Amino acid sequence: MDYLEKIKSVAKENHIPIIKDDGCDFLIEFCKHVKPKKILEIGTAVGYSGSMMLLNCPNSNLTTIEINEQSFNIAKNTFSILNLTDRVNQILGDAKNVIKELNEKYDLIFLDGPKGQYVFYYEDLKKLLNKGGYILADNVYFHGLVKGPEFVKHKLRTIVVNLRKFILTIQNDNEVETQILDKGDGIAIIKKK
Repeated sequence: MDYLEKIKSVAKENHIPIIKDDGCDFLIEFCKHVKPKKILEIGTAVGYSGSMMLLNCPNSNLTTIEINEQSFNIAKNTFSILNLTDRVNQILGDAKNVIKELNEKYDLIFLDGPKGQYVFYYEDLKKLLNKGGYILADNVYFHGLVKGPEFVKHKLRTIVVNLRKFILTIQNDNEVETQILDKGDGIAIIKKK
């Protein structure tokens, strides 16, 4: 088993959510096509998706934000084992605060942090995006609950309501072009005009 398969197992065993296989396949192909130089990732988790992007885009650098210290340290180890450390700027902190402090512009932003926060991150992330750059937002269907009219449990209702607001926001934003793919758990592609 190669190291990335091992890290997927570690994530599963520890209930750390990472990108689904078909979503990851899409992310890899998207990165190969777009060839981003600078990538921002919200939600490092164990470093799986960040590593996949870097391994498939040898000219890219990644800034990745993670709030959980244990996940941050696992990811640090992942990047080290895969010899990616010199291309990664890992930040331990709450993305809602960190993104307000960033001054760089990015070609690709991979949004895979707390789903209920996407709508609140959006305007700040858009400012960090180069013209013609992309935001890829993972899990926008949130286990299918966002698409369905069925009853949503109280503890999940806020996440679902906020994701629906996020989808409406990106679909009605004249500064971007948006499409949502039925890959993984729903991936929104947002391109800055």
